[in-house]
Amino acid sequence: MKAYERIIQLFLFLCALIAVLGVILITFFIVREGWPVIQKVGFFNFVLGKQWAPTQQIYGIYPMVLGSVLATLGALAIGVPIGVGCAVFLAEIAKPKIANIIRPGIELLAGIPSVVYGLYGLVVIVPFIRKTFNNQGFSILAGSLILAVMILPTIISITESAIRSVPKDYKEASLALGGSHWQAIYKVIVPAARSGIIAGIILGMGRAIGETMAIIMITGNSTLIPESILSPIRTLTGNIGIEMGYASGEHQQALFATGVILFMFIMILNIVANLIPKKVGD
Repeated sequence: MKAYERIIQLFLFLCALIAVLGVILITFFIVREGWPVIQKVGFFNFVLGKQWAPTQQIYGIYPMVLGSVLATLGALAIGVPIGVGCAVFLAEIAKPKIANIIRPGIELLAGIPSVVYGLYGLVVIVPFIRKTFNNQGFSILAGSLILAVMILPTIISITESAIRSVPKDYKEASLALGGSHWQAIYKVIVPAARSGIIAGIILGMGRAIGETMAIIMITGNSTLIPESILSPIRTLTGNIGIEMGYASGEHQQALFATGVILFMFIMILNIVANLIPKKVGD
């Protein structure tokens, strides 16, 4: 029996090792391909450079960094209140029959291909913005609206789990002290679940900043610094997705360098997701 358990433990260890090794290999490959350009241009010149002109060997990704950040922040501004509110409704207010109808629909959102979101944005959201604001329609606003919908499943599922994990005693104590159901929710349950809510928001942020296809289709893909929420943008992922098909030589290395910066963003978000909940819970 002990030998059998050791074999199982070894197998599980190998599975974990393969997962970690995959991350290490991907990191090594991206850094190896992109580092020469970062070293040549300079890290801060590459990240803060305002002009992207590969044919002139000018590589500045600041407009794309700004585009990614603005689209992500816009998505969070729209998606977080809706996601948290929906999670509270499912966990504390909705009857089981209603929750069982809504929850599969939310889970279905996570399974819809990003290109379908992009098509919807291209056919519905972009024309609506064009007609409403009398502009081209391809903008930060269009990207933020689509990303907000795309991050909802992540935020809702993690937030609902966090709320359901709050001990029932907390709610019962609040009600016993004369508080209403709503007061128990926003003064006791939600604050107690804040670590899980923050983790869900950060993971949703990572989902938004890493999106490619839908963003390419509806944001206009301009490499200029945006002036307003109605300006077209190009994101880091969009920059790689658009140009990698025909790039070569130093241009291709610059796109890998863009991937290095994007990878750094994702790594920072994952680290923050692991650190902030512990700190907030103190």
